[in-house]
Amino acid sequence: MKYMVLLGDGMSDEPMEELGGKTPLQAAKTPNMDMMARNGRFGLARTVPAGYPPGSDVANLSVFGYDPATCYTGRSPLEAASIGVALEPDDVAFRVNFVTLEAGAGKLQMQDYSAGHISTAEGSELIAALQKALGDHEFQFYPGVSYRHLMVWRHGKDQLTATPPHDITGKCIGDYLPKGDGADRLIQLMTSAQMVLKQQPLYRQRLENHKLPANSIWLWGQGKAPRMERYREKFGLTGAVISAVDLVRGIGIYAGLDVIKVEGATGYIDTNYRGKAQAALEALETRDFVYLHVEAPDEAAHSGNLEHKMRAIEDFDSQVVGPVLEGIKRFGDYRLLCTPDHPTPTRLMTHTSDPVPFIIYDGKTPTNPGVTGYDEVSAKATGLVVEEGHQLMRMMLQG
Repeated sequence: MKYMVLLGDGMSDEPMEELGGKTPLQAAKTPNMDMMARNGRFGLARTVPAGYPPGSDVANLSVFGYDPATCYTGRSPLEAASIGVALEPDDVAFRVNFVTLEAGAGKLQMQDYSAGHISTAEGSELIAALQKALGDHEFQFYPGVSYRHLMVWRHGKDQLTATPPHDITGKCIGDYLPKGDGADRLIQLMTSAQMVLKQQPLYRQRLENHKLPANSIWLWGQGKAPRMERYREKFGLTGAVISAVDLVRGIGIYAGLDVIKVEGATGYIDTNYRGKAQAALEALETRDFVYLHVEAPDEAAHSGNLEHKMRAIEDFDSQVVGPVLEGIKRFGDYRLLCTPDHPTPTRLMTHTSDPVPFIIYDGKTPTNPGVTGYDEVSAKATGLVVEEGHQLMRMMLQG
């Protein structure tokens, strides 16, 4: 038996006036996921436990089959694993976003949480400049992908609060700066980074090319290294993870899965969808399981771009789900889990903790009468609700 998770990050949404009261999943053309919903085990799953933030870290841990209550320590330690940065027990990892701040009414506002989706090469150049200017035995900066990077505070503080920058687009940053033990050190570091970034040639180049400049960093997602059971012991599976996002790769590394990088995988709507699908099918030749993650719908929703979110959902269906459905047949027995990790309503431009529509499909399940397609409303109508999202993996494995 072969198993695969097909995860469209943030696909789930809410009814929108622009779509005649439909959600993007209802309005998008998704014939492959519609077919699976009509012929698979279809319902809603709560991937974010009560009391936890509705982040991709918590939600993806759940879909991977881990109970966040037993292993979640923060987002950045997972990203550190993907980048290959080892954490000592007292080290605290932080996500570093390159962001664009703008002055408004005498205050600084979060204009863009990704500095215009700055490229990986540009981001790496700026991280190197920060490490040279600000790095020392206590603070170290490491390059990641696009606007997403890493800082490690050796023997640092983790009892503080920090807000994700994509939650405060268009808002004054003063109320959302880090708070708690050690927050003053982080704020000082962010302020120092602003001066370093504005001295870089890339700052002027992006302005001259009418691109948003990376004029600040934003530190958040802090945590220490978690302890997680590997997939071979937990589920008896060998496997791989395919994602353009360090967070998801990091979960895979802690789970003992192989990380497969796909050329052209960007984490946005220009990602190499078909390349990911092909790589996943090739990985199943020598493994039991693949976790295939696509970030594009989530990124589009964070930008408030409905057109891009619709395109990302439709491309996920046609260029990932469709090819996988066709290609996986050669293995004989198989089972797929198709789901978002969490909703990312385009209107809100951030995550919510509402349950998400999931499908478990093996090509053999009898048709579900009355199901019209894959969307939030149809999933709710089935009456099937999985209250503990981390049980989805066992449901897929047990059939």
